[in-house]
Amino acid sequence: MSDATSALLRAVRGACAGAAVLVVEEIRSRSWASGTFSGARHELAFRLEGEGAASAADDFVKGLHPAAFELRGHILADVALTGDEHRPGSASIRIEALSVEDA
Repeated sequence: MSDATSALLRAVRGACAGAAVLVVEEIRSRSWASGTFSGARHELAFRLEGEGAASAADDFVKGLHPAAFELRGHILADVALTGDEHRPGSASIRIEALSVEDA
């Protein structure tokens, strides 16, 4: 797992801390570069479980914007919700993100 991937995962865990149990279902990252920046594209699927799962998922989705995530050594340039499904006692969330190296 790259540093940016680990940092993104820590940031997501922090955003959901204490509200519900977070279970990572899938995480993928691949290198990305433009003419002036280098970084990575990330896909993350996770599930929140427990009594407060639906509320925690709603709060996470409402706060989903790049500035909400601090990634040491990287900047989150973009983040998008690609899936949000609620069931009794759990909620599944999928996001895609783009991180760039902080020079």
